[in-house]
Amino acid sequence: MRRIRSVKRSVRFPVSTTLLRRLAYASIVANVAIVVTGGAVRLTASGLGCPTWPRCTDASYTTTAEMGVHGVIEFGNRLLTFAVGAIALATLLAVLAHRPRRPGLTGLAVAVFLGIPAQAVIGGITVLTNLNPWVVGLHFLASMAVIAAAYALWRRIVDPDGPTVPVVPGPLRTLARLTTVVSVAVLVVGTWVTGSGPHAGDHGAARNGLDPQTISQVHADGVFLLIGLSVALVLAFRAVGATGPARAALVLVAVELGQGLIGFVQYFTHLPGVLVAAHMLGSCLVLLATLAMLWSTRQRRPVAGDPASPPAEQQRVPATV
Repeated sequence: MRRIRSVKRSVRFPVSTTLLRRLAYASIVANVAIVVTGGAVRLTASGLGCPTWPRCTDASYTTTAEMGVHGVIEFGNRLLTFAVGAIALATLLAVLAHRPRRPGLTGLAVAVFLGIPAQAVIGGITVLTNLNPWVVGLHFLASMAVIAAAYALWRRIVDPDGPTVPVVPGPLRTLARLTTVVSVAVLVVGTWVTGSGPHAGDHGAARNGLDPQTISQVHADGVFLLIGLSVALVLAFRAVGATGPARAALVLVAVELGQGLIGFVQYFTHLPGVLVAAHMLGSCLVLLATLAMLWSTRQRRPVAGDPASPPAEQQRVPATV
């Protein structure tokens, strides 16, 4: 009997670090995809294709023929939420089944999983409030929060469980944090620009009342500040010989320039739907590149003798996604 118990304790569920990382990466991709498809709902004026929530109509949970293409688009986006949730659930179960158990992963996996229904509820509130632009903006920002948690989980999987140590001087870490704050602020102001513009999600939806030209200028000023800070990071990281952080900051600058170009073109071409959708995808990439830059400024050291820490060869991951 003792021998049987000993064998049972030694059994390891076949969930590898590689599988965990792939599931976490799939979660990032799925959450970015639902941001883009959510944008398609708004850009096709299908935001009220299903006029109520959680049902699609008062009598049906699914779209009906009478609701036409707008109902199909809105209901399709709702169905995609279940696919994103299934990936998050699979990731959470894999984290729980992995041996040895790593509590640092569990909290992030739970955050991603619970973030999906929370984001869906906010999406339901947008419908029940007839696409209130402030709620629509919150819906987008909630997706950004879930993407950030999914990215943190993806990176944390190959991190050891020891203490965090900086790889650049303190002032440069402060500059990196400031750049991150400005990046998030640019995303927030971007939702205000959207709420003042023509793509309301439905022809009868209200706007937030802000002057589109003025708030667009505020947004552009924030972008210029963000690019300036990011370029400063590239130069500062190179000056101290921090190759990894410098590379991550350079990728961030490239993504920002691409996103800025799309933003300017869409503004001066009167916001064509294709470019607006590309700009939404770019927002997700800016967030991920910002997180990659911030992550590159520190590293975790292994815990001596802790079998939960990934092997050294698994700890060396790229500084960007």
